[in-house]
Amino acid sequence: MLRNPLNSQPYCCGVGRRELIGGAALAALLSAIGGARPARAQTLASPPPEVDRLAVRVLVDSYQFAVAPGRKAGDVELVHFGWGLGPDKPPGKTLISEFGLAMHAQSTRGAETRNVLVDFGYTPEALINNATLVGLDPASLDAMVLSHGHYDHFGGLAGFLRQFGAALKPNLPLFVGGEEAFCARQWVGPPVKGDFGAIDRNGLKAARIAVTSIEGPSLVAGHAFTTGQIPQKTFEKVLSPSVMKIGVARGFGCYADQLPEDERGLAAAPDQFRHEIATAYNLKGRGLVVLTSCSHRGVVNAIRQAQAASGVNKVHAVIGGFHLAPYKEDYVRDTVAALKEMDVDYVIPLHCSGEPFFEIAKAEIPAKLMRSYTGTLLVFGN
Repeated sequence: MLRNPLNSQPYCCGVGRRELIGGAALAALLSAIGGARPARAQTLASPPPEVDRLAVRVLVDSYQFAVAPGRKAGDVELVHFGWGLGPDKPPGKTLISEFGLAMHAQSTRGAETRNVLVDFGYTPEALINNATLVGLDPASLDAMVLSHGHYDHFGGLAGFLRQFGAALKPNLPLFVGGEEAFCARQWVGPPVKGDFGAIDRNGLKAARIAVTSIEGPSLVAGHAFTTGQIPQKTFEKVLSPSVMKIGVARGFGCYADQLPEDERGLAAAPDQFRHEIATAYNLKGRGLVVLTSCSHRGVVNAIRQAQAASGVNKVHAVIGGFHLAPYKEDYVRDTVAALKEMDVDYVIPLHCSGEPFFEIAKAEIPAKLMRSYTGTLLVFGN
């Protein structure tokens, strides 16, 4: 059983086959388990609005380099966090890095400002600590997005909601790419196998979070949009390091009748990440800025889906995990070649992208590659 370090109650737990509740019995038990089903989002009916400026803060990533100099490339300003010192602030807390990912995106459009939190890292300690140090005001959040149902992307969520839930806007939307995001999971890939957790549906309800399912492209907070689910149309292949357990027990898990038809009658299924989504912005005069998060479905597929959803072909930047660490060198080279062919202006790898990708990209597209760390701020536009 996994427990959230900020609360003595179980945060998520392994769900045995006998504990799973079949879809036919769920309707009668909804009130008992306290977990409401996601609402449906309004689909993206027109090209997304242009934003004048976009600032993306990497709240949680795998590591930090405190003395790295910032730089400016074209219209993009890259600012590293450093130590967290100040003129009247001696050394104390500093950023926490871990194998997880969380990003904060602030966009402006005319006089409007919107704030979106994309993913939540592996632990609440890292997310809360880092959000506080960089000055993120939880009350300013207009939406949250979960890219997919892996613990290194949602593990910090429950503790973040307990810490800041009272400050959040009522019915703050949390966008997910489908019911699969809620399935309990077992990690079956290297280096060790084990319980990989599940989202606390009761915790979302207690924090007045409006869970919104977005299988298709959807507008987020009036400025951003999600790609919706990402089809497999390129050479990219899905690796499946986790297995979904299907059913609900004690407020954890996924409703079988809300899953794709071929998964509904199963007790468990290998992850194909059909629910994975990316988040994107249409930056005025420059093109798309795509936050891929983890790219289990492929970073090129994610970009292609953002282009198709928005009708905007030009890609100004791609930021996030590209999930290339587990792949062989030839596959990584094919990905770099595809990004080069797409003429993406800036490539900013995070999280699970892997050092081989960075080294190959550094040789092949040096002017486009930017290095980011935990706490890095990337500013696009005016």
